[in-house]
Amino acid sequence: MRLLSVVLSGGAGSRLWPASRQAFPKPFMKLGGSTLLQKAIERGQACGTGDLMIVTNKDHLFLTKDVLNQMADPPSATLLLEPKGRNTAPAIALAALQCVKQFGGDTVMLVLSADHLVPDVDAFVASASQAFRLAEQGALVVFGISPTSPDTGFGYIEVDKVSRDSQSVKRFVEKPDASTAQEYLATGRYYWNSGMFCFTADSIIAAFERHAPQVVAAARRALDSSQAAGNTLQFDLHAFGLLPDISIDYAVMERADNVHVVPAKFSWSDVGTWPSVARAHTSDASGNTLPPDSVAIDTTGTHVQIDSHGPKLVATLGVHDLVIVDTPDALLVAHKDKAQGVKQIVDVLKARNHEALHLPAVVHRPWGTYASLKEEDGYKVKRITVKPGESLSLQYHHQRAEHWVVVQGTALVQVGDVEHKTSPGEYRYIPLKERHRLTNIGKDELVLIEVQCGGYLGEDDIVRLADTYGRV
Repeated sequence: MRLLSVVLSGGAGSRLWPASRQAFPKPFMKLGGSTLLQKAIERGQACGTGDLMIVTNKDHLFLTKDVLNQMADPPSATLLLEPKGRNTAPAIALAALQCVKQFGGDTVMLVLSADHLVPDVDAFVASASQAFRLAEQGALVVFGISPTSPDTGFGYIEVDKVSRDSQSVKRFVEKPDASTAQEYLATGRYYWNSGMFCFTADSIIAAFERHAPQVVAAARRALDSSQAAGNTLQFDLHAFGLLPDISIDYAVMERADNVHVVPAKFSWSDVGTWPSVARAHTSDASGNTLPPDSVAIDTTGTHVQIDSHGPKLVATLGVHDLVIVDTPDALLVAHKDKAQGVKQIVDVLKARNHEALHLPAVVHRPWGTYASLKEEDGYKVKRITVKPGESLSLQYHHQRAEHWVVVQGTALVQVGDVEHKTSPGEYRYIPLKERHRLTNIGKDELVLIEVQCGGYLGEDDIVRLADTYGRV
């Protein structure tokens, strides 16, 4: 039996703002020292899946590669790069068609989400093994989670009776209101829909052909017009845009008659809200999940998360059941009961086209990162890191000059037609409108402090003349 992990890495995580942003979404958030994407990949590896396919946005290619490169045992992966989000049915259809081309139609696909948390990997492997056997027999398998509360944030799966055994699915139902969810819980006939699946490539393609032929037809056209480069496959924007925006549940699972549910023998969280993030941490005697050096007086049930450019002490006094998330450019304070409403904040920021919606405080680029440390009229201070062997584009600015001080590593700084090797403590000046480029020629990460001076300091004042990453 050939096994393929298909990791869907497209969740926006809007309810986890300000840690999750459009340019740095939930799969790349770290919990317990590693990203959610890495945890999903490792779950598949634990199940014995020798092959890996990741479906993600093209703008997250370098973030995904960073995750793979930082793994102790990085798997060989095929990366399907979407030009924009198009829901789970198109993603799975494209993965299945590519799976047939690469590995054969009898390959068993284990479809995982990159933004779930499953602490007990051994228990997950036991459930996955049961799913593999059903998938080999032609079943479309969904992993069901035994509900612990009348949660309105999940879809539900109805069966004859919740048990430890796999069984046929009677129907899928969408996220209910509170009273309906309470009824579902009381009947003992419903699972939460985990959004994790298992089937052979041939079986899911046949299901698409029968129940959603427009999806698989558009997926074939998108695949035929795609461009391959190494282990990546990039889809044409127009062809991809013709794919229906529909979930796998709507397109196939709700209509097919060969769907089975495997009850999860493992604890599971979709890490969809800040309270669920808090539950993933070990709480103190007062139910708080706090940074180690916090001061908490008369504080209960409160989650504090700090991501600052330097050490920051957090003290709470007389607060209860709060979420406090502090990043260098945004602060969230919310009651846990209102955590689902964080998306309303995101909607307001979207209407304002606010930068805090799109970019995190530390902005990741193919070559490294940058972070704004200070900005006032006429100047901005940034911290820039460059990976070994990488370089920024050859560029110039219309409205600002720049001062660079290397603090770690060895840089090759091009100013005009002259290149300068620059070591820690050394300084280079980039005049207004002068061509320049920064390259890390050392073996370690390059770190420098940049001071911009000018009347306009926006990121769009960059004219690229040449670029390693094709951004000209």
